[in-house]
Amino acid sequence: MCGIVGIVSKADVGQDIYNALLVLQHRGQDAAGIATCQEGKFFQRKSRGWVRDVFRAGHMERLRGAIGIGHLRYPTAGATSVEESQPFYVNSPYGIALAHNGNLTNAEDLRRDLFKTGLRHLNTGSDSEVLLNVLANELQNLGKLNPGPEDIFEAIKGVHRRCRGGYAVVAMINGYGVVGFRDRHGIRPLVFGQRGEDYMIASESAALDVLGFSLIRDVAPGEAVVIDAAGRLHTQACAENARLVPCIFEYVYFARPDSIMNGVSVYKSRLRMGARLAHKILRERPRHDIDVVIPIPDTSRTSALQLASVIKVDYHEGFMKNRFIGRTFIMAGQIQRETAVRQKLNPISVELEGKNVLLVDDSIVRGTTSKQIIQMARRAGAKKVYFATAAPPVRHPNVYGIDMPSAAELIAHGRSEKEVEKLIGADWLIYQSLDDLIACVAEENPDLRSFECSIFNGEYVTGDVDQPYLIKLAAARKNS
Repeated sequence: MCGIVGIVSKADVGQDIYNALLVLQHRGQDAAGIATCQEGKFFQRKSRGWVRDVFRAGHMERLRGAIGIGHLRYPTAGATSVEESQPFYVNSPYGIALAHNGNLTNAEDLRRDLFKTGLRHLNTGSDSEVLLNVLANELQNLGKLNPGPEDIFEAIKGVHRRCRGGYAVVAMINGYGVVGFRDRHGIRPLVFGQRGEDYMIASESAALDVLGFSLIRDVAPGEAVVIDAAGRLHTQACAENARLVPCIFEYVYFARPDSIMNGVSVYKSRLRMGARLAHKILRERPRHDIDVVIPIPDTSRTSALQLASVIKVDYHEGFMKNRFIGRTFIMAGQIQRETAVRQKLNPISVELEGKNVLLVDDSIVRGTTSKQIIQMARRAGAKKVYFATAAPPVRHPNVYGIDMPSAAELIAHGRSEKEVEKLIGADWLIYQSLDDLIACVAEENPDLRSFECSIFNGEYVTGDVDQPYLIKLAAARKNS
């Protein structure tokens, strides 16, 4: 999962892109990059680290130009080198820089095809470089010296015909402008907005809000948005059989609560998750003995607050968060994640001692974090520790850009809820049902009928994922 942004303005865009990346920092903490273009010359800065660490005053002064794109990397298996930081650049045709969120499920086939038919050499193992070269190859095949909007759209149609998986893309084409497009299922999010004569494309609407842009709408599944250097907006549907099937885990964990995705408020969807979870608790244990509801900060706060209100139990903060530690789920390695949990959270003993506490989290993925937090609560004096999660059991790998490539790493894979309860050390474990989760998100937008829920139900919407593919993916994860 990554964060992407593209801006076309009447003035230099480097600072605006930097500010947008700060807003989207929650989507990727491993690397950051910005590329701009002025009078046919590209300027770029990218490196590993957080936005505040990658860019200094001297870097920003050199990022000149009224068009530009930015990227935040959240690494999946193997993607941890500086060379794989984005944006990527290719000089032919025209000069193109590209930033990508998601994962191509046919990247290896495309890599071989690019060499055999286009003699294109790829320098990294990143599927984003593959995607860039597919786009470049399609533009090259058009043979146009000065491409117009229809030519750009035709090239993107070729990208959709060749690429499979979940992807949201921003690209900057020298002498032309910025392009944004989204996979045919809309798995990965992308929105665009306007501020006067300026246009912006971004992963989340929160980035638009903070920079004073008004949200126009989401980029539709399979649609492309082209903003030329003169600031004119062009849109066109570019994929056949497109239908909206967004990733439901965005609403559970990844997205900021102040974002609007696919016409749904992330904040309100999390309120509904808390309410549905509360009603499940009341059905299963109408005479529960919960003394206090405590969120695992930060993502679960909204759901936990609503849950406490519905079951009529006090909501208190029971863990102090160190805000200088990043999001543990999107860290690159398990040892790093486990160490970060101990550094990130410290229990507030007066809120836990002698009480039956209900801890609320957004999800349980690998289980080690949940186990550590339950142990912290017990050491702080909690009598009983119950654990509720706003998401169903995560039982299957993700192949569309979330770092869950191996079923063996998922604590709920092949296990019952009772077995997971025992492994994490909870006195009672309450999962959200998948039907309830879907209802929580779909309620706000009647056009939302389907979701990408593969991590919960093992159903992959692109139709090209089978057991041999998953075995190969897990092996790649192990090797990396």
